[in-house]
Amino acid sequence: MKLYHKLSQISFLKKSYAFKFLFVAFIGIHIPLIGILFFVLYYNTSISPTSILIFSLIMTLLATLITLVILNQLIKPIAIASKSLNDYRNKRRLSVLPTEYTDEAGLLMCNIQESIYEAESFINEKQDLIYMLSHDLKNFAGNPQGLAKLIIEENPSESVKDLAALICESTDLQFRYIDNFIKLLNEQDQVVKINQELRVVNFPNILPFINEQVEQRLLDKNIKLSVNIELDEAKLWIDEGLLIQVLVNLISNAIKFSYFDSEINVRIFAENEKLTITVIDKGIGFDKDQIDELFKKFTKMSRLGTAKETSTGIGLYLCKKIIERNKGELNASSEGKNKGAEFRIVFEV
Repeated sequence: MKLYHKLSQISFLKKSYAFKFLFVAFIGIHIPLIGILFFVLYYNTSISPTSILIFSLIMTLLATLITLVILNQLIKPIAIASKSLNDYRNKRRLSVLPTEYTDEAGLLMCNIQESIYEAESFINEKQDLIYMLSHDLKNFAGNPQGLAKLIIEENPSESVKDLAALICESTDLQFRYIDNFIKLLNEQDQVVKINQELRVVNFPNILPFINEQVEQRLLDKNIKLSVNIELDEAKLWIDEGLLIQVLVNLISNAIKFSYFDSEINVRIFAENEKLTITVIDKGIGFDKDQIDELFKKFTKMSRLGTAKETSTGIGLYLCKKIIERNKGELNASSEGKNKGAEFRIVFEV
């Protein structure tokens, strides 16, 4: 940026990025010619044609090298603008670009800067509005639920009591949908903002945190969780907390769709220079043509678990988003209904 800044101080180059390139190229082309003229005119002894040829080649190569280095420095504004835009798109990281230049590159940086801040402002305002509307919707849904509960407390006829119960069930569903929607927004925001860098993940260390969150669910259905760790640690792009969240979601999903007194197997291993984590259950499974539907947001495949557990419809969607944003893959497979399911996470290592 220093070279670009200095050239921008020259009046006839100030407003044109193309003129800056042409100016540098013009000087680079004429350096050999000027050098040859001085060499011929001021060299005291007689000059052979071979000497002139060798000197011309050296000057041309040197001038070409210097010109390429300078032109490489001159494209810094484009590179910085591109990195800033890429950082915001992939990491939601805000950069500060210089906006005082008036040529094409300067206008590009200025427009990118303004667009990024406008997008960030729009996202924040949109989320604030959604949270406000969600809060109000919960209040509106709470009013009929409160009235329905009052009706039930008055010991009405069975038909009225059943209708009031249906109102309570319907409003509970609305509450759950709103809570899941807010959770989706929060977790998507967390996934986008996480800083990506290689981290050492120690698998025996994260196991207690996973067990703590799924232990009660396992006990409720008398399901055994078998964990086989064949690799103690690995360098991954994913944050340890996010990996725990994904594994808890996958194991909880396996518990939900597993039968009582069954077993869930988790295996962490290295294969073909890749880290692989599998979560395998012996539950209700799914048909092969339903795989794509599994990972959709608010999927229509939301089903009741084997103990009538409800499904949010966003758990697997978030898991796939988290894994893919951290340079991994999440896939699912099943041999069919009542033949169990396997969820496989793969990271390059």
